[in-house]
Amino acid sequence: MSAADDHGATGRWEHFPHDADIGVRAFGATPEEAFVQAALAVMAAILDPSTVRLEQTIDIVLEAPRLDLLLVDWLNALIYEMAERRMVFGAFEVKIEDHHLKGRARGEVVSRSRHAPAVEAKGATYTELACVEDRPGLWRAQCVIDV
Repeated sequence: MSAADDHGATGRWEHFPHDADIGVRAFGATPEEAFVQAALAVMAAILDPSTVRLEQTIDIVLEAPRLDLLLVDWLNALIYEMAERRMVFGAFEVKIEDHHLKGRARGEVVSRSRHAPAVEAKGATYTELACVEDRPGLWRAQCVIDV
C-alpha cells in the first residue's frame, strides 16, 4: 500500500506486482525526496519501518552518470548495508549534486521477533527502472527489487 492515500501529494511510495519480485515506485517533489521514498518502500516490503529505532547512522556516498543508475546504486547500497551489518533502516536523507549522492540511513540491528521481516531483499534491478519528472515538481523513481 501507499504511504499516503492522497495521490496529489508528493513524498509517497507504493508497491507494484512483478512476478515473484516486488516493484517499488516512489514520488517526491525532488529526485532526493523520491529516493528517500524509494528507500522507505524497500524497507516497507521487508517490515514496518515505523518499528525501527533510529539508533545508528550509516553514511553512503555514490556516483553514477544518470539518476536512474544512481537510484539502483542507492537501493543496492542500502540492501548491502542491511546484510553486512544485519541492520534495518527506518529513516533516510539524500542529497544529489552533479551525479553524486550523499545519503544517510538511520536504523538498528534487526530483531527477528520485533521486526518480523517478511522477505529478504537481494538487490535492486534494472527492471522497470525509471527516475523521471512526470510533471513539474513530481519526480517518480522506480525499479523492481529481487526478493
